[in-house]
Amino acid sequence: MRGQQVIRIGIINVSDRASQGIYEDIPGKAIVDTLDEYLVNTWEKEYAVIPDEQPLIEQTLVRMADEQGCCLIITSGGTGPALRDVTPEATEAVCSKMMPGFGELMRAESLKYVPTAILSRQTAGIRNQTLIVNLPGKPKAIRQCLDAVFPAIPYCIDLLNGPYIACRPGVIKVFRPQ
Repeated sequence: MRGQQVIRIGIINVSDRASQGIYEDIPGKAIVDTLDEYLVNTWEKEYAVIPDEQPLIEQTLVRMADEQGCCLIITSGGTGPALRDVTPEATEAVCSKMMPGFGELMRAESLKYVPTAILSRQTAGIRNQTLIVNLPGKPKAIRQCLDAVFPAIPYCIDLLNGPYIACRPGVIKVFRPQ
């Protein structure tokens, strides 16, 4: 059955403090919990908690996409205006196509809750057959943003000739054209 294919998803929490053990990795766990709720598929995660260092972020994205075969990589953190926030730059550096609609929708959704959403630089891009999505680092915002953009993600993966991602319709309604 198509919905039972095992899929690989990369999760990267970009945080200086979490990578040093100063903060608990709550954002990465929030992504895992959300995907567990959404997905019908059995899925395997490639997981990393790394500091805000652009070369390291780029290396991790490339490794997960090219070597570990992730069809989707979701990052959290590093999307603000602070000097060390470089996740969007790393994503752009490793992608051949950028998908600005993801960031536009995430900011629009976040603006419903906080006026500072305009400071966020979430984005998404394509590296070969992998969709990379940059989320904010706050767990509540992670869920809000994923709820907004995830309906388009399975079809995007289809268009990249990736695995068929099946979701629980009572939790998240994905869109695939008929």
